[in-house]
Parts: sequence; structure tokens; C-alpha cells
Amino acid sequence: MATEGGGKEMNEIKTQFTTREGLYKLLPHSEYSRPNRVPFNSQGSNPVRVSFVNLNDQSGNGDRLCFNVGRELYFYIYKGVRKAADLSKPIDKRIYKGTQPTCHDFNHLTATAESVSLLVGFSAGQVQLIDPIKKETSKLFNEERLIDKSRVTCVRWVPGSESLFLVAHASGSMYLYNVEHTCGTTAPHYQLLKQGESFAVHTCKSKSTRNPLLKWTVGEGALNEFAFSPDGKFLACVSQDGFLRVFDFDSVELHGTMKSYFGGLLCACWSPDGRYIVTGGEDDLVTVWAFGDCRVIARGHGHRSWVSVVAFDPYTTSVEESDPMEFSGSDEDFQDLLHFGRDRANSTQSRLSKRNSAESRPVSVTYRFGSVGQDTQLCLWDLTEDILFPHQPLSRARTHTNVMNATSPPAGSTGNSVATPGNSAPPPLPRSNSLPHSTVSSAGSKSSVADGALASGVSKFATLSLHDRKDRHHEKDHKRNHSMGHISSKSSDKLNLVTKAKTDPAKTLGTPLCPRMEDVPLLEPLICKKIAHERLTVLIFLEDCIVTACQEGFICTWGRPGKVRC
Repeated sequence: MATEGGGKEMNEIKTQFTTREGLYKLLPHSEYSRPNRVPFNSQGSNPVRVSFVNLNDQSGNGDRLCFNVGRELYFYIYKGVRKAADLSKPIDKRIYKGTQPTCHDFNHLTATAESVSLLVGFSAGQVQLIDPIKKETSKLFNEERLIDKSRVTCVRWVPGSESLFLVAHASGSMYLYNVEHTCGTTAPHYQLLKQGESFAVHTCKSKSTRNPLLKWTVGEGALNEFAFSPDGKFLACVSQDGFLRVFDFDSVELHGTMKSYFGGLLCACWSPDGRYIVTGGEDDLVTVWAFGDCRVIARGHGHRSWVSVVAFDPYTTSVEESDPMEFSGSDEDFQDLLHFGRDRANSTQSRLSKRNSAESRPVSVTYRFGSVGQDTQLCLWDLTEDILFPHQPLSRARTHTNVMNATSPPAGSTGNSVATPGNSAPPPLPRSNSLPHSTVSSAGSKSSVADGALASGVSKFATLSLHDRKDRHHEKDHKRNHSMGHISSKSSDKLNLVTKAKTDPAKTLGTPLCPRMEDVPLLEPLICKKIAHERLTVLIFLEDCIVTACQEGFICTWGRPGKVRC
């Protein structure tokens, strides 16, 4: 681990950190920013966002990078860990007047070396379709702001579509567009299509087809972010009212909901197999929600302020066999499973579902995800089998770990080089970094036999004792009164009292929508490092690096273990 300590060291910005895979290093030569490299004065500006696309050109340098800083939008060749960034030659640069870009998304389906479709959302509500390679602006949607006048919070192409895209606004509404259709010269009139608890979907009434095709009204307050499931069939939305709502996108049916511990939810992401959703927000927590059971299965505490981005790392996973002697399938199948993040996610889901199929031996997966926040910290988390399936007996299994080191085989290789040597004694499981609930719940709380069993099972894999954890949190101060920074046996009652006083009329605390802190496992981060001067707004996992960005407009590349030549 990189040095951790109190006082001055806690405020030092880290340039490297260590996990079980090895050493991650910040690559100064791979930093992207405005050409002058001057820190951006971020007062009152929208968050810096980053989008990637691969053009699959023959040069082997097909990655392209787009980011917004204030009123400016940049489009660069991204050279990653291989070569230094050349900031003097952006492929495209745009400066906007009277509005600021807030978010953007590439259409990966139509991208070529000659042309790429980039959607850009703006603070005044418009959405622009541009081609930064041809330097063209093809269309402007909601130009007269007749559809929605509020800030665009999230824009995404509909998976598998060359023309459909979805746009969320601070008004709490979400609109489905088709790039082939116009928006009309008058405000749209709507007809109710479907209505449910805290949501309604309308179609646009007009003689000829026009945008928007659909209008979704979701929850109360701003709709902060949405994310499509890996197979594109479901849509997860997080709102300022603190709710995660998951919809079947085609049938427009509500699949399930979850409520934050308090405050708004700001971000959400799906696991690569679509089984879990992780959210982050103003309660300073990351929350893991099981899609199949529609329930919270864990919370993670490591941040000292709002969590702005959560993301799964599809390239770091460990796979366990219940039988240490054989794997059900070929070496190629096993390698395919380890590298599930490389391929499109609709095939990913089917591959990972092998672990629960009757046709093969159970295969379990440890998920890695990360989070960044306004506290300028990066946290990495492992979601392990003892959390996912707490009531199943742990088998004597060997662990295959897809570690990012110099000896890792390339994608598609059929070797067994990533497997750790088998032996008769079971190896230690990957760290769950969870704490037994019986030690942190208040003295008067009631716990069932099942909860007790879960707590004792989890405690076997806890990497921090309660005493260590108390000492660690004692050093942490939070910027706001509603801090999650001192979760301990003494403060849990106080937190619950504060939350009770501020809960909405539905009184969700203590229900399956929002379990109490002592009712679900509490994860501790594998690492938690201060990596920037300003709040962090970007976290993207690529095959050979991790990309982060802060509000000063600096996009940083962290080389994975074994992927950087010294």
C-alpha cells in the first residue's frame, strides 16, 4: 500500500497505489487538459466529463477522447499508456457562447476512422449532434427550448441503435429522440402512454412523426443520471429525490426501486453481467442493489463527501471453481470468462450466467468497482461471494485471479497462466472488506438468526477489526453536518434519529427500499486515496489503465500493474 497516515500525509495527493494485482501508477505524460495546461477556475461551471470511442482504424491508435471544460469541448487522439499526450493538436475544439456543454456520448455502433457521431448536451437544454472528425454540426435538438428549458444532465445513445438517443434533464423529465426526425416549431402536445408509482410516460401527439418520441417523467427533482443494462433491455435512473428506479425499457414497466440512506442519488452503473447496480450520492455511500431480488445487498463507506461517479472494472475479476480439480469447459471458455469485459455486454451476461446454470459446475465471480467523489478521493471495492450469497456454505475452492501484470496472456489466449497453483488447502478468498453487523448495530436492535449467521460468516473475511476502523474514522472530518464519516456503535442511533426526522412521508428507512445501516453488510474500500486538488467527476476503467478527471480540467491516466514500461 502507498503510505497512509494522519495529519499532513492524509492531505498529500497520491501518485500510485497498490492492490492485490500490483502497483497502479499515475502517468504524467498521459495527462490531457486544455492546451495551455492551466487549471480551470471551476466556480459555477458544469462537471468535467469524458467520453471514449474506438474507431478500429488500422494504425492501432484508434482511441479517441472527448471532454468538456467550462464553455469548451475538446476532441483528441488518446494515446493512453503508450505515448505522451500531444495537447497542441486537438482534432476538434469548440467554444460555446451563452451555454456550456454538460455531457456527451459517442455512437460506438457507427464510428469509423472517417466519421463519428457525438451527442452533446448543454446547460440551456439543447442537444447537438456533431462529427468532430469531419468538423461538422449536423443537427440541433430542442433548439428553441420548446421541449425542455432545464439543463441536460445525461445523454446516451440507445444500445444497438444508430439513430435513437435518450436525454435526461434537471426538470426530472427524460426524452427519447430519433436523429432522423425534427423537433417541430411549436411546443409538443403529449398523450399518456403508461403511468405508475412516481413515473409517467407520454407519447408525442402530432400528425407527422416528430421529436420527442416519448417523454418520461420520473420521480421528483432532477434526474441526475441513467444507465442502460449491458443487454440494453433495462434502464436504471437515479434522481434528486434519492430513488433508484429500474425500468424495462421496451415495455416501459417499473422493475424495481431503491431509496438512498438520505439525500439525492447522483450516479449509477451496472455490473458487466447485469446482475447488480451500484449507486452513489449525497449520503457519501456506495450502495449495491441486486437486480434479480430487487434489494440492497451491501453498502460501502469510504468517502467523506458526495459520491459523484461509480463504475465497474470489467478487467479485474477473480473466478472460483467449486471443484479444484476441473473446470467445466475448455481453457478457451475459461479465458473468455476472465476477460468478460472485453466484449459487448449482451454476450457478457450469458457467459457469466454459467455460474448458476445446471449444465456446468458453479463458478463464482468477485466484482471490482470503483468510485470517486467531491472529497477528491478514489476508492476501489471488491464485491465478494460472502456478500453476494451469505447463506451458502463456502466451498474449498481454488481462486483464479485475472491480475493485470506483465505475464497476463493477451485476450483470446488459451493458456492457464493466470491460474494460481492448486493445492490441498483452500487459499484465502479475495478481501470483502466487510464488517460484522453485530458489532456495529446498536445495543437495543433486534437481529434474526439469519442476520447473526450472516454477521459471523462475514466476520471471517473482515480485513479491518472494529477497533482499527474506529481509529481510522476518528481521524476523518467531514465537510457537512450530515456526515457518514463516523459510523460506529455510538453514532448509529444518532444517524437513524436524524434520518427519521427528515424522511419523506413514505417512511422508507427500515424497509426493503432503504434498510438500516446495521441490516446490510458494510463494505470497506480496498484503497481510498486522495488523487486531486478539486472534486473528481470522471472514473473510467480501460484495459490497460484507469482514467480519472477533476473539476480543474485535468484528465489523468493510471497505468495498470505490468502495463507500463519503466
